[in-house]
Amino acid sequence: MSQPIKVAIVGTGFIGPAHLEALRRIPHVEVVALVEITQELANEKAKQLGIPRAYLFQEMLHQADIDVVHICTPNFLHYSQAKAVMEAEKHVICEKPLALTIEEAEDLVRIAKSTGLVNAVHFNLRYYPMVRQMKVMREKGELGKVYSIMGSYLQDWLFLQTDYNWRLEPDKSGDSRAIADIGSHLLDITEYVTGLKITEVFADFSTVHKTRLKPLKPIETYSGKMLTPSDYQEVPINTEDHATVLLRFDNGAKGSITVSQVNAGRKNRLNIEIAGSEAAFEFNSERPNELWIGKREKANEHLLKDPSLVHKEVSSLVSFPGGHNEGFPDTSKQMFKEVYAAISSGKQPDKPSYPTFADGCRELLIGERIVESNKKQAWVKI
Repeated sequence: MSQPIKVAIVGTGFIGPAHLEALRRIPHVEVVALVEITQELANEKAKQLGIPRAYLFQEMLHQADIDVVHICTPNFLHYSQAKAVMEAEKHVICEKPLALTIEEAEDLVRIAKSTGLVNAVHFNLRYYPMVRQMKVMREKGELGKVYSIMGSYLQDWLFLQTDYNWRLEPDKSGDSRAIADIGSHLLDITEYVTGLKITEVFADFSTVHKTRLKPLKPIETYSGKMLTPSDYQEVPINTEDHATVLLRFDNGAKGSITVSQVNAGRKNRLNIEIAGSEAAFEFNSERPNELWIGKREKANEHLLKDPSLVHKEVSSLVSFPGGHNEGFPDTSKQMFKEVYAAISSGKQPDKPSYPTFADGCRELLIGERIVESNKKQAWVKI
């Protein structure tokens, strides 16, 4: 048996441990190191998560046995860290957004291409089996010509004025929040499933809470912890809680998306409905094992995830029999299976099946044009 691929994870917020759990489900992959902003925190988290070694970032780069680095840090660190990892000749999987600006993202794409290192952006929501099923059905002509696309991504984790997270701070997260954070997943899935390119956007943002109460002590995302009034400081908010975007596509089709982080009761609901000349598809990430297939002249269909019923091109993403539900943690596992197959070969494939830095750059471009459109209150070309 060949040596296990050795991995370091940088960052231990909400998503770092999600990467860790997924990696532990893939044979011949071993997470050997954890990186945090202080040695004390790195030691504490490594012990908590059962990872043998703990480093600061620069020290980790000098560990010759580490083959791959997962970057799970706040957005403003992605560019410098991904660049440093590739310069250290290590493969890299980066959280989205890939960078804060198009220029940074383009630089990462150039470096990745010149090194031949495996590079991926964690657009894991592509890896729900029913998302891949929609894509394959479209490729086989079962959707027909795309007429229109309606999408939404709704959450409520920033519903209250006292809800706070680093994503609310533009110096850490960038000029966009809801679009960059969750809209990027929805836009990526839209182009991935339909095979179309967005050509123009018209956006309208709203900030529901013009100020928020920032905790003066640490609080983890999704922890549900409450503090007392004296534990907060009121700060202004300049990024969007809610956004609606009209879309035009390269085949002449039209569409729209709405994203919101202030919709009570919607915990993490990505919904997409694609209308075509042969059928319509609807997928909802809060019911990820189901696909609705709309028909005009016969009964609608309701496909449940089952390896014996999906197209053969989809079955590699299904690990369990029908009726055994698979969800969010499985999407990262399925994506990393494809990425680590490439890492085992030693280089980036010519046509990767997984989302790459180029895909991350594409989503950043669309996101920047959406922000520009909101400012101008006009159509903006991609």
